Amino acid sequence: MSCNILAIESSCDETSASVISDGKILNNIVATQSVHEKYGGVVPELASRAHQQHLIPVVHEAMQGSGLALEALSAVAFTRGPGLMGALLVGVSFSKALAYALDLPLIDVNHMEAHVLAHFIEEPRPEFPFICLTVSGGHTQLVLVRDYLDMEVVGETTDDAVGEAFDKIAKLLGLPYPGGPFLDARASKGNPKAFTFPVSDMKGLSFSFSGIKTAVLYFLKGHLKENPNFIQENMEDICASVQYTLIKTLIQKLKKAAKQFHIHNIAIAGGVSANSGLRWTLQKEAAKQGWQVFIPKMEYCTDNAAMVAMAAHYKYQKGLFCGLDISPLAKMKIGKNG
Repeated sequence: MSCNILAIESSCDETSASVISDGKILNNIVATQSVHEKYGGVVPELASRAHQQHLIPVVHEAMQGSGLALEALSAVAFTRGPGLMGALLVGVSFSKALAYALDLPLIDVNHMEAHVLAHFIEEPRPEFPFICLTVSGGHTQLVLVRDYLDMEVVGETTDDAVGEAFDKIAKLLGLPYPGGPFLDARASKGNPKAFTFPVSDMKGLSFSFSGIKTAVLYFLKGHLKENPNFIQENMEDICASVQYTLIKTLIQKLKKAAKQFHIHNIAIAGGVSANSGLRWTLQKEAAKQGWQVFIPKMEYCTDNAAMVAMAAHYKYQKGLFCGLDISPLAKMKIGKNG
């Protein structure tokens, strides 16, 4: 008998649903929220309302596209956390109600573990153990992955996430929201050595990105006093130099982790793994270090339900279900339920 799971993702500002059958993703439907653009960042209350509007149509499209009836489902899965509490509540409440109505088991999924397991949606798939650099707007982590459901965070940011640094610096430069992709596009045309910014070197495998934000802020203030058109005249070089610094910070810790744990299988996941500069630098470093690198398709890098479905598939195999009394967690750590 086939194992068919409907998965829901609603941790931030993407409403997504996906159906997986016996470990194969049948579809991945994502509704984006443009309402946040004029505010320069995600507004939690607006995100929650948009999820309420999008969720039923997205689930309907996912089920219709899968060719399966609701009665053919084996379980309902959802992102429990981490994320915005209001946004999570929409997905969790819907999933609980649907599972109850259909008398199906529930599977709660850790959003960050799902990002790691996005590597198993399609070939090539990494062999265990591997290290996954998980980088997004809310997280920067080095994860030691021993098995599908055996992960350990061995390094993480002590302050801001690298995605947040990209977006906030882009905002300082007057780029649209979300700023990371716009900064990346401009960086590809600039000189990465044009300007020098500090590369943080925290103890062990920890990251810090608050320092470069402050450095860029004062750098821009100083130059704008002398030349009001400084940003417009040097946009590509500023973006390239900022991106070079942020990527260098990530890669130096990744190298350290790979050496410390004697691992040559390296993966990256999360929204920032779509950054072209990071992908190019990682491939270049892999040639030097003898790494085998794994990067998911673009559609599986940003928040999506396919990665939630894949995580749910492995939890279903282990019989790891949750009860209807489960609640979302805004803060949720890998390997732990809170």
